[in-house]
Amino acid sequence: MTKAFVYTELQISVPFNDAPWKDINRAVKQQSGFLNKTWLSGIGNNSVGGLYTFDSIENAQKFVTGYFPGETKEIGAPHTSRIFNADIVQEASIDMNSVHFGSEIKQKPKAFVYTEVQINIPFNNLPWADMNPVLRQQTGLLAKTWLSGLHTNSAGGLYAFDTVENARKFALDYFPTEAAQLNAAFTTRVFDASIVEEASREMNSPFFN
Repeated sequence: MTKAFVYTELQISVPFNDAPWKDINRAVKQQSGFLNKTWLSGIGNNSVGGLYTFDSIENAQKFVTGYFPGETKEIGAPHTSRIFNADIVQEASIDMNSVHFGSEIKQKPKAFVYTEVQINIPFNNLPWADMNPVLRQQTGLLAKTWLSGLHTNSAGGLYAFDTVENARKFALDYFPTEAAQLNAAFTTRVFDASIVEEASREMNSPFFN
């Protein structure tokens, strides 16, 4: 059962087809508690990263403090990593058709959007029940997995969209208004889903399996 999510992004610019994803997949599969990974390839900058799921927060912590820094050092790239509590976002994510909690989407996503808002609000105090209906109205949105930062209580999500255009519109037009309502700075990233399908399928990504 999913207990933790890990988000990573490397500060590199590598077309995804040139990334050594097959070698990395073999190594990641050997990590304790690893369940699945969805690869991420940045639109406009060719950054490389992923959203991973783990069976415990402890194993997620081992991954971001042990294996992953070694992987990025070998590549020679600084990186970002984040751990999120999966248990606490289950209800809100199921309400948004999250594939990470057993829901199914009717089509393969063409783009992913990652968001994180710089707040410190326990997830149970976040007005997600009011936010979800508005999110579901956004053009092209297929699903969202909510993210709640471990130790930080930041709030965000990984969204799946039907087109890159709709994903960009969401990141540029809608999401800033949501963050403004929380009076907080924020991060958005848009990723190409099509190019990572093969690599993600090999890692049992719920978006492609």
